[in-house]
Amino acid sequence: MRHFIDLLDWEGKELRQLLQDALRMKRDRRRGKDHVLKPRRVLGLIFEKPSLRTRVSFQTAMAHLGGASVFLSHQEVGLGQRESLPDVARTVSQFVDAVVLRTFHHATVVQFAQHATCPVINGLSDYYHPCQALGDLLTMREALGTLRGKTLVFVGDGNNVARSLAIGCAKLGMRFVLSAPAGYRFDAAFLDTFRKHVANGALEEIGDPAAAVSRADVVYTDVWTSMGQEDEAAARREAFAAYQVNAALLQRAPAHVRFMHCLPAHRGEEVTDEVIDSPASIVFAQAANRLHAQKSLLKFLLTRAKD
Repeated sequence: MRHFIDLLDWEGKELRQLLQDALRMKRDRRRGKDHVLKPRRVLGLIFEKPSLRTRVSFQTAMAHLGGASVFLSHQEVGLGQRESLPDVARTVSQFVDAVVLRTFHHATVVQFAQHATCPVINGLSDYYHPCQALGDLLTMREALGTLRGKTLVFVGDGNNVARSLAIGCAKLGMRFVLSAPAGYRFDAAFLDTFRKHVANGALEEIGDPAAAVSRADVVYTDVWTSMGQEDEAAARREAFAAYQVNAALLQRAPAHVRFMHCLPAHRGEEVTDEVIDSPASIVFAQAANRLHAQKSLLKFLLTRAKD
């Protein structure tokens, strides 16, 4: 049985298979054909954090696959509060065929998977966001034609999205560059993990955003202050002031560059309207591809759950 906790234990060939299947299912959907799984499957979603794209895309994906979904908020489940996390995992996985967890702490996802008897998907934790990375890789595959040899420059915090993208890019032959101020770059533990699992991966950290984007095929950014970091908002705005993705910065990139953002965006902060609404932006195609990437992932996990 496979889980989708992070991208570290997924081989490049498996990720390519997921992307290829997502493209095929996306084309088939446009032609009026859905890939219905039999018997009928049920997906459980347990969210400690609010969500738009993750929740709607997973529930829609299950509907397209002929299944159903059950959504449970933190108030209803109370992981580790109303009852122990292992007990919740053992119970819920008797009722559903897979579980998506959206949590504050990555350890919660890891522990849940240790006790679950069905596939567990990390829908976001404080350390990784592999579902976002999978949809992003699909979007870049469509926009660039191929991934190998391309460069993604992430301008902003070395956060959960950046970590997952760095791993995914490395496994598919892309160069990943993080441009962030000192104190907000990748932590030492992540860099050690990255080198252990993708020793040949191309990962760089370049402090100057103008220099970083000079060879970019894609420029990517995210909010400067994530959920749970609200007390740091003022300090982060000051630290990242020179890292806004605006027209002047994008002009330092090659003419063919594409812009991506995982959303929600704080317009006027990490990105300006003129960039996110520009012809270079593929932000909303990126959001839409969460559905197709996750549909492919669900199909993969649910058809191999007993392997």
